[in-house]
Amino acid sequence: MRVISCIVTEHNLWLVLLAALMCVTGCWVTIGLLDRARKTVGMQMRGWLFLTAVAAGSSIWCTHFIAMLAYQPGAPITFDPALTMISLVIAMVGTGAGFGLALDKSRGLAPEWGGCLVGLAICAMHYTGMIAYHVAGIVEWDARYVVASLLIAMAFSAVAIGQAQRRPYRWSHYLGIGLLVLAIVGLHFTAMAAVAVTPLSFITTGTNPDILEAMAVAVAVVGLIVAATGFASYLIDERGRLESFERLQHLALNDALTGLANRVSFNDRLDHEIERAREGGAMTAVIVIDLDRFKEINDLRGHAAGDQALKIIARRLAKLTGDGEFVARLGGDEFAAIKQFKDQNELLGLVSRLEKSLFEPLLLDDFETVTGASIGVAVYPRDGADRERLVSNADLAMYRAKNDVARAVCFYESAMDETARARRALATDLRQAIERGELTLHYQVQTSVSTGATCGYEALLRWTHPVHGMIPPAEFIPIAEENGSILAIGEWVLRTACRQAASWDKGHKIAVNLSPVQLAHADLAKLVHQILVETGLSPRRLELELTESTIVADKVRTLHVLRQIKALGVTIAIDDFGTGYSSLDTLRSFPFDKIKLDRSFMADVERSPQAKAIIRAVLTLGRSLDIPVLAEGVETHVQLTILQVEGCNEAQGYFLGRPKPIDQILLNGAAAHSLAEIDLSAA
Repeated sequence: MRVISCIVTEHNLWLVLLAALMCVTGCWVTIGLLDRARKTVGMQMRGWLFLTAVAAGSSIWCTHFIAMLAYQPGAPITFDPALTMISLVIAMVGTGAGFGLALDKSRGLAPEWGGCLVGLAICAMHYTGMIAYHVAGIVEWDARYVVASLLIAMAFSAVAIGQAQRRPYRWSHYLGIGLLVLAIVGLHFTAMAAVAVTPLSFITTGTNPDILEAMAVAVAVVGLIVAATGFASYLIDERGRLESFERLQHLALNDALTGLANRVSFNDRLDHEIERAREGGAMTAVIVIDLDRFKEINDLRGHAAGDQALKIIARRLAKLTGDGEFVARLGGDEFAAIKQFKDQNELLGLVSRLEKSLFEPLLLDDFETVTGASIGVAVYPRDGADRERLVSNADLAMYRAKNDVARAVCFYESAMDETARARRALATDLRQAIERGELTLHYQVQTSVSTGATCGYEALLRWTHPVHGMIPPAEFIPIAEENGSILAIGEWVLRTACRQAASWDKGHKIAVNLSPVQLAHADLAKLVHQILVETGLSPRRLELELTESTIVADKVRTLHVLRQIKALGVTIAIDDFGTGYSSLDTLRSFPFDKIKLDRSFMADVERSPQAKAIIRAVLTLGRSLDIPVLAEGVETHVQLTILQVEGCNEAQGYFLGRPKPIDQILLNGAAAHSLAEIDLSAA
C-alpha cells in the first residue's frame, strides 16, 4: 500500500505515464536487440550486444530520470550533473555486462545469472541517481523497502532474461518484455517508497517545476530517439536477413543455371499434388524427360554450348506450361513435369506439347542441332501411390522409350517392373560370373582379302548363366558398364586372351576391344604392362581396339592414355568406323594402326550404291594414311568379292567362319595363324 500511495500522492501522474511509455518502449527494443545478438556470433554478436546495452541503459536511465522528475517531495530539488551522468554510464555498462553473461552458452544458468547482473545494474543506476538528487529537506530511508527493491529488480530481471533467451513458450518474447518492465518499475517505485522527506522551511531555492517538466519531456524525446535508433538497426538487419533468406530460398528451390524449379522443389510440389489428387479424386501425372543427344553437344561444342542448350530448352518448357502444370530440372540433362488432370486428353495435350518443343532445332551461335528426348509417364494412383513409386515408374518408362528408336514417349506398364527386376538380378549374378567360371572366350576367324590366308581370330566374350543359359553380350555388357563390374571383366578378358595367345606356336597378334569405362576408371597402361609381363606375351603381338565415341568422351585424357600404351609397343585400332562420331580429326589426332569398318555397311553393300561408296571412301582414306582396313560382317561370297575389287586388306564374318571355343580352333590346327581379338561391346 505504501508503494501505491507513494505513486498516487507523491508523483506527477502524467510524468509517471511518460516514464512508463519510455520504459515499455525501451524494454521492447532491448529484448529485440538481445534476441538478434543471441542469433549471431563473433564480432557481429558483440556489435548487437553493444546496441543492446546502449538501448537498455539509456531507456532505463530515462525512465528513472523522468520518474524522479515526477516525484514531488514538497521541497526544492536540484541535481548533481556529474553523478547523474555517472548513473547513465553505470546503466549501460552494467546491463551490457549482464547481457554478455546471459549470452554465454557454456554456462547452464547463464541467462538467469546475467539477468541478476542486469537487475544489480538497474539498482546501482537508481541509487546513484538518488545520490545525485538533492532535496531541501531531511531524507530518511526504510531499509525494508530498499532490500525489497533490490530483490524485485534482480528476480524479475533474471526471469525476464531467462524467458527471452530460452523461449520455452510461444509468447516468451512478450513475457520477457513485461517482466523486464516490472523489474525496472518495481525497483524504482519500491525504492521511492523507502524515502521519507521532511522539508526544511528555511531553504526555498531550487529548480523551477516548469523547467523540471520540460526536462522530463526532453529526456523522454532523447530516450525515444535512442530506442528508435536501436529499433531501426533491428529493422535494417531484419530486412537484410529477409532478403538473404529469400535469395537462399530461391537458390535452394530453383536450378541455378536455368531458373527452373529444382529436384527439392519438384519433390515438394509432387507430394502436394498427390495429396490434392487423393482428396479431390483427380489424377496426377509425373513426366520424366531425358535429352537424347545432349552429350554430343558437350563433346563436340563444349560445355558452354551445353549450358546454352539447357537454358533454351528450359525457357521453352517454362513457356508451354499452363495452369495445373509444373516443370523442373532434376539435374544434368534430365527434366520433369507434373500435371493434375481428370481427362486423359489433358495429359496427352501436355505430352504432345513437350515432345514438339523438345524436338525443335536449337541454334547455338552458328551451330544448329536437335537434341531430341525420351519421355516417360506414370500416373497416380494407377501407377503408384506415393512420390517415390511414381518417379521410379516414370523412369522405367523413360528408359524404355530411350531403348525404343520408334517412339519418344512411353507410358508406364506393370511389365516394366518385371524387366527391371530381371535386369537387377542379372547384374548381381554378373558380379560373381568370373569366380564361378561362367565366362569364356570364343574366336572368329579373320582372313586376308587378297590371299585368302587366315590372319587371325576375333575372340568374343560369352557368359553361360547357370539358370538362363547363354546370355548375349549385347544384353549383359551394358549392365556390366552400368554397375562397374566391366572393370573386373575387362581385366579377366585381357589376361585370359594374352595367356592363351602366348601359348600358341606362331607369333601373331591379338587385339582386345576396350570398354569406355576401362579407359575412364582404370590405370590402363599400367594394367597392360603388368599383364604382358605376367603372361610373357610380346607387346608387338597385342592390339587394343576402341570406338571413336570412347575417345570423344574425354579426348585429351584418352589420347594421352593411348600414347602411353603405344609406347609399350602395343598397336591401336579404331573400331566401328563409319558410324556415330567418325571424323577425320580423330584419325589425324592419333596414329591408329588399323581401321575396322562397321558391319552395317557390309549388310547393305550388295543393294546400296551409297554403302559401296562409303566403303570405297574409307578404303581410299586408309591407303592415303597407310592404315590397313578390316571389314566386319562379311556373310556372302558377293560381299567378299566386292572387298577384293575395292582393295580391302582384311575381313571377317559368318561366311569366313563362325565363332568357336579355343580348343576347337586348336584342334583344327588354326592356332598357328591366329589373331585373337576381344570384343566387349557386341558379339
